[in-house]
Amino acid sequence: MIDNFRHKGMRKRLVEQLAEKGISDQRVLEAIMNVPRHFFLDNAFAKQAYSDTAFQIGAGQTISQPYTVAFQTQLLEVEKGDKILEIGTGSGYQASILCEMGAKLYSIERQRELFLKAKNLINELGYSPKLKYGDGFEGWEAFAPFDKMIITCGAPYIPEKLVEQLNNGGKMVVPLGAGPVQEMILLTKSKNGEVSQRSYGKFRFVPMLKDTEK
Repeated sequence: MIDNFRHKGMRKRLVEQLAEKGISDQRVLEAIMNVPRHFFLDNAFAKQAYSDTAFQIGAGQTISQPYTVAFQTQLLEVEKGDKILEIGTGSGYQASILCEMGAKLYSIERQRELFLKAKNLINELGYSPKLKYGDGFEGWEAFAPFDKMIITCGAPYIPEKLVEQLNNGGKMVVPLGAGPVQEMILLTKSKNGEVSQRSYGKFRFVPMLKDTEK
């Protein structure tokens, strides 16, 4: 895997574009600058890796456009040491961004093909999150509770098990909706366990799938 001056220059321009679009969390921008997005795409798309667009990554899934990754991450207000559960490892790019920011990451992927590919790539980059091939609707009870959660696919509803596994005082970012367009929701759980939601506009994600493939 090669990350040269040309790639870094394209990343710098991408970061500038994201800042112009309203991404103000400097730690998010630094993480995007430090994680080579072209590693997560086929070589044929290397030149397009730093355009603000989504790409197919196989198994009917996509790598989200950088703005979406940055927007979700900024909403989550990641702090170093946060214990975060990600639903939808996908290419591993969002997971790597969170690891780069110092999160203690746990990530679940439903598609075995993507799980195996992402696991190898994330390890090669030097990150060490806990990864699981399984059903994101079930969460990861063995390691609960989590400080924060991020769902990187369109959820038809917010799974109750995920809410239960979220720490009091925690946050969950989830694209909510069963159709082709979802509402980006920030769910917060108060210190006494009360749940509230706020919408942050419309986005497009592939659907969240239940159960693991056989």
